[in-house]
Amino acid sequence: MKIDGEVTTGLGKAAYFLSQEFYTKEFKKNLGFIPYPGTLNIIIKEKHLNEINQIKNNCKNIIKPEENFGAVKYIKATLNNETKGAIVFPAKTTHEENYLEFIAENKIRKDLNLTDGDTVFLEF
Repeated sequence: MKIDGEVTTGLGKAAYFLSQEFYTKEFKKNLGFIPYPGTLNIIIKEKHLNEINQIKNNCKNIIKPEENFGAVKYIKATLNNETKGAIVFPAKTTHEENYLEFIAENKIRKDLNLTDGDTVFLEF
């Protein structure tokens, strides 16, 4: 599946969660990298929501962390045909359902010179 979306600013909470050892250890084991402590937030079009929700609901890749932290589902993805990473679906989130959170090894905004409103492409 290949979709486009618009870069937006997140809530700034992902850095804390992505720096927790039980998450980083599992991402390293299953994705081959430790994610940069933060996500690239992408607003997707409503026409993609049904497909995204099906992928999320059927996703078998899950990290079930220690107490007080939520589970995270994830699928491998590529951003703009070049940046390998994953889309994460945190069980505990305050984002609207049309938000996707992309993780990668590096700070994507800086590496790709992205700003809010830029269009990006995700393939998974």
